[in-house]
Amino acid sequence: MKYYIIAGEASGDLHASNLIAEIKKIDSNAHVRCWGGDLMKAQGAELVKHYKDLAFMGFIEVLMNLSTIMKNIRFCKEDINSFKPDVIILVDYPGFNLRIAEFAKHAGYKVVYYISPQIWAWKQSRVHKIKRTVDKMLVILPFEKEFYQRFNFSVDFVGHPLLDAISQINQKDISEIRKDFGFNEKPVISILPGSRKQEIIKMLPEMLKAVKAFPEFQFTVAAVNSHEYDFYQNLCKGYPVKIIFGQTYHLLMISDAAMVTSGTATLETALFEVPEVVCYKGSFISYHLAKKLIKVNYISLVNLIMQKEVVKELIQNDFNSENLISELKKIFIKENILKMKNEFAALREKLGGKGASEKAAQIISQFLQN
Repeated sequence: MKYYIIAGEASGDLHASNLIAEIKKIDSNAHVRCWGGDLMKAQGAELVKHYKDLAFMGFIEVLMNLSTIMKNIRFCKEDINSFKPDVIILVDYPGFNLRIAEFAKHAGYKVVYYISPQIWAWKQSRVHKIKRTVDKMLVILPFEKEFYQRFNFSVDFVGHPLLDAISQINQKDISEIRKDFGFNEKPVISILPGSRKQEIIKMLPEMLKAVKAFPEFQFTVAAVNSHEYDFYQNLCKGYPVKIIFGQTYHLLMISDAAMVTSGTATLETALFEVPEVVCYKGSFISYHLAKKLIKVNYISLVNLIMQKEVVKELIQNDFNSENLISELKKIFIKENILKMKNEFAALREKLGGKGASEKAAQIISQFLQN
């Protein structure tokens, strides 16, 4: 069968790549064409557009790049009609993917949405468009099934695919990883500044200001392969940090704490049981618009899933080096470490165990046979 998969971010590329691997176990003749990244390509998908050319962050940034976004949407529709897939699988990335869902439904294609947009946080009215345009919704957060039930829309909870991704990493010895990365025995604090250039430029300089307050620690920046070394090096000038590309999970395995830009990385860090401070800062206008629209009490997935503050969130004006230093110091109080790690264990239980990618592939297969 022919599958057309659209992922617009690094996390979507990861989860879609694992989904492709599971689809190919069921359908050995699967022909996959995609918008995504290197991980999807590595699974044998034909890559149409890379997510690094698609990711625009915040209201203002989207408006500034609106013509590019509209060109991409037009091209995507043309490419789908040319490819004529048996199913279109949309992975999160709602601003783009919901437009494609509407087009696809009218054009007669089968539409599966894997990893629901976070409409429970804002723009809940989008649920009506999803009901009209999506044939099968697969959700990965335990509270999402109940959310959709409130709108009489039946969805499938498959568990969180991060548990699959983490279980697949090469389980090297901790001392071996330290040696490979050039670390000594001093404790390590990792900086995860995000994957989009815009957010890295906004987040990383402030995070780096905390480095010199902890001379007894080693610091590393978890860099993503879609950006150049010089990009990170220019931002890190003057700071004693290692820049390590494409090894976030192995870095988390040896980390004693982390500063993390809000997003999927907050959950990844928690699943490695690394105490963390969550950070986020948007443009002034984007932040204040979001504040009026967003209907949740937290921004990090860890706190949202647990429905309480497990990790500290430093948002907008609260995100500064003084607060970062203060919160990092609190993390290293023994009772706080133990409490946070106990909460992380409870979080893992809530996420439903491994096998999300396999379950999703099986549901998609059964759906296509009906």
